[in-house]
Amino acid sequence: MDFTFSDEEEKFREEVREFLRQELPADWDGGAYGEEGAEEVGPRITKKLAERKWLAMAWPKEYGGLGAPHMRQLIYNEEMSYNAAPGGYSMGVAWVGPAVMLYGSEDQKQRFLPGITSGEDVWCTLYSEPEAGSDLAALQTRAVQDGDDFVINGQKIWTSGAQRSDWGWLAARTDPEAPKHKGITTFAVKMDTPGVTVRPLVNMAGQSGFSEVFFENVRIPKDNLVGELNRGWYQVAVALDFERSGIQAYAGGRRTLERLVEFVQEHPDETVRRNPAIRNRLADRAIELAAGTNIAYRIPWMQSKGLIPNYEASISKLYGSEFSQRLALTGVQLLGMYGGLEPESKWAPMKGRLERSYLQAVSSTIAAGTSEVQRGIIATRGLGLPR
Repeated sequence: MDFTFSDEEEKFREEVREFLRQELPADWDGGAYGEEGAEEVGPRITKKLAERKWLAMAWPKEYGGLGAPHMRQLIYNEEMSYNAAPGGYSMGVAWVGPAVMLYGSEDQKQRFLPGITSGEDVWCTLYSEPEAGSDLAALQTRAVQDGDDFVINGQKIWTSGAQRSDWGWLAARTDPEAPKHKGITTFAVKMDTPGVTVRPLVNMAGQSGFSEVFFENVRIPKDNLVGELNRGWYQVAVALDFERSGIQAYAGGRRTLERLVEFVQEHPDETVRRNPAIRNRLADRAIELAAGTNIAYRIPWMQSKGLIPNYEASISKLYGSEFSQRLALTGVQLLGMYGGLEPESKWAPMKGRLERSYLQAVSSTIAAGTSEVQRGIIATRGLGLPR
């Protein structure tokens, strides 16, 4: 079996790398710049990516993409994540757009897709609620039809990027009498609609990447109902498979691991450089990284064959999120007391990358579906085990 990329694919990889060398600041180190740095650099890069039609390159040409092979899309995602480049990934491209292409009307495709491929419209996902996270089908936000509108009431939480989004991809209950999986519908909601309130939440890393969102008698036109009434759960399940199939965890992990190896190799204490426990631990992470990367590579390969990844995407998501936690813990332990220094400290090794990674990694086995949920999917859909 040949695991190498073709000459054409490697040429494209170098093209992406050259683009990033030109567009990112010379001392760019992703998270070390903080949210403000990403918000400053991101829009500029997004605009240039859109001009190249790289934002949604695997989309069909009629919807603003390049019709590029899925493996080329993977290479793009891998290089963007390795360099912690902002502006190259969006929820709109990752799964809102694909879901609209699958379930939306022709009018909705014309309304929503161009704004996604141009980078002008930023989307967030309005799924989780205070009492409906892992058991997403337990959501209680209501959408009641009133003439030509639906009236939305309820609360969402852990909504990534809500404070910066133009549109929201909403799952709401439209039939409270139906079994919980069969009374949900998906909608497109303009985030500046009267009655929508967004309150950013600050996480343990001091960042406000997600928010809670409140809906108080929010009226949206019924034309914004996407897909079939009361069939939203099944559409959400397909959209989540798009989310879980990324290479991001492994590409970012590779950069972190490389930095850790450099830190040890350049350490002034020879006992650290030759410590077998440290060498073995880094070797374990390198082996896990290689295995996880190949798991992620399998997803676009399946898509290129016309197959829809399901439990395979859950395997990639599960392994990647738990790998990121092990890698962050290894790094913090290796750096000792210095591993707890924030990026602002002049004494922080690797610009505080490990401190930030360690705090952020806590949520990786919860966000986008807990590890328990992923294992359930793998067991039932992949191994055929009973519920």
